[in-house]
Amino acid sequence: MIRVATGHDAAACHAIYAPVVETSAITFETGLPGDEAMRERILTRMQTYPWLIWEEDGQVLAYAYCGRFRERAAYDWIAETSIYVHENARRRGIARRLYGTLLEVMNLQHINQAVGVITLPGDTSVALHESMGFEPAGVWRDAGYKLGRWWDVGVWQKTLHTPPADPQPMRAFPTLIGTPELHAVLEAGAA
Repeated sequence: MIRVATGHDAAACHAIYAPVVETSAITFETGLPGDEAMRERILTRMQTYPWLIWEEDGQVLAYAYCGRFRERAAYDWIAETSIYVHENARRRGIARRLYGTLLEVMNLQHINQAVGVITLPGDTSVALHESMGFEPAGVWRDAGYKLGRWWDVGVWQKTLHTPPADPQPMRAFPTLIGTPELHAVLEAGAA
């Protein structure tokens, strides 16, 4: 099932995230944040943006969220996306379904652009993004130093809908919680 995250998901999300921090450059975070910091991240992000959970038999197997791309108000309609899948749940189509649901929720928020930032080469992430309609939008050379080397970062962008000339304000995620439209998107993503 796909559902909205709560603070109680912090430990499960941290358990998925920890090996990625410790053994890869997928994230440039170099130290484990811990369960309490993860809880704060979830609750803070969800004041404006979605944080979604893929759960099976009471176990969190993946999570996806988006967040503010840049601070200026003119950027309100673009958001950066992230997804993490438990290492034992990969290659089952979970990422594609959960990520697709996240993009649909962003569309409900009137966000018109999604941006994925990928440490290169990042073949798996690149393949996921491109299979979902993201297009390459540029590369930041030697953008981060981790695990004893410099890494390039690629940016992929997807238009969720054509931006109107006079856009509606971006809807904060809490205004969607409990609505039939959000329920329908979550149900469709899990089906």
